[in-house]
Amino acid sequence: MLTIGQLASYAGVTVRAVRHYHAKGLLPEPERDHSGYRRYDAAAVVELIRIRILAEAGVPLSRVRELLAAGDEGFAVAVAEIDRRLRAEIRDRQRHRERISQLVAGDSLALPPEAVAYLDRMHEYGFPERVIEIERDSWILLAAQMPDQVSAFMAIKHAQIEDEPLRRLYLDIGDLADCAADDPRLPALADRVVAFLEAAAARSAGVVEEEPISADLIALLDAAFVEAFPCAPRLFRLLEERGFIGWTDIRRIDPAG
Repeated sequence: MLTIGQLASYAGVTVRAVRHYHAKGLLPEPERDHSGYRRYDAAAVVELIRIRILAEAGVPLSRVRELLAAGDEGFAVAVAEIDRRLRAEIRDRQRHRERISQLVAGDSLALPPEAVAYLDRMHEYGFPERVIEIERDSWILLAAQMPDQVSAFMAIKHAQIEDEPLRRLYLDIGDLADCAADDPRLPALADRVVAFLEAAAARSAGVVEEEPISADLIALLDAAFVEAFPCAPRLFRLLEERGFIGWTDIRRIDPAG
C-alpha cells in the first residue's frame, strides 16, 4: 500500500495535484488506516496516470471523468471533439500573437501604411511632437470610421505637406500650440489660412466631394483640436470674421444664411 507521496511519485505528479484531483472528484479518496493515513493501491496509480495523461493532452478536467468511463467509440468521439477545440484555440492564440507582435510597430497598429508614412514625413519636416500626436489621433479616428476613404484622404495630405507654402503654414500653426488667445500673431495666421482656402477653392472649383466626413466625426475632430490648442476658439472667431467656419471641414459662410 502506498502513501499519497509515493502515489504521486509513481504517477509522475505532485501531491498537490493528487489532492486537486480528489477535490474535483476524479480520483476516489481511500479510507484512512488505523494510523490516520490514506493508503493507495496499484489501481489508484493506474487511474492517476490516466488522469495525468489526459490532463497533459489538454483535456479539460471537467471532461476527464467522462473519458475515463467511455468505451472505445465514445472515447474516440470525445477526443476528436477536444482536438477540434484545441485546434481552434491554437488558431485564436496565433492571431493574438500576431496582434501582439504588431504592438512594437507603434502607429502602424491602428493606422494604414500611407498614414504612417505621412506621420513619418511630419517628423522629417520638424513638426512639434504634440502636433504629430494630434494628427495621429485624428487619423486613427478617421481610419476607424471611414477605412475605405483613408487612401484618398492621405493622397491629398501627402500632396499638401510637400507644398512648401502650405507646409510652412502648418508649421506655424504648430508653433502656436501653446499660445494664449490674445497672441498678436493670430490675426496674421488667420489671414494666411483664409488666403490658402481661397486659393484652394479657386483650384477646385466645380469639384464635387464624393465622400464627405460625417458631421459627428467633424465635431469630434474639431473638439480635439480645440482641446489641444488654447488659442483655437479665438482663431475660429477670426476665421469667421473673414467669412469661414469650422476647422476639420472649413467652409465659407453662406451669405444667405
